[in-house]
Amino acid sequence: MPYQFPIARKLLGFAGRARRNWLDRHQTPANFWIHMLGIPLAFAGIPLLFLAEWYWGVGAIVAGYFLQWVGHRIEGNDVGEFIPVKRLLGLPVVAIA
Repeated sequence: MPYQFPIARKLLGFAGRARRNWLDRHQTPANFWIHMLGIPLAFAGIPLLFLAEWYWGVGAIVAGYFLQWVGHRIEGNDVGEFIPVKRLLGLPVVAIA
């Protein structure tokens, strides 16, 4: 029985670990709620690039990422997308404050 859906179990395990990691990196309520605004705004910018004037899409993506950056400044840790780049360059990383 436990081996009926091995790929699904691995995906669920990965999703659970990713969620726990995300929650560890967004512990302050301000950072969490700023991300609840910034993430959908950044994602909404992708279809806006094709459905509206290009600057609306670019503006939404930039504003969404800016909000997330502000949240990480409040939290005191690095933005997740920059961590691999900083590690590659040998710079110090603050993953969880």
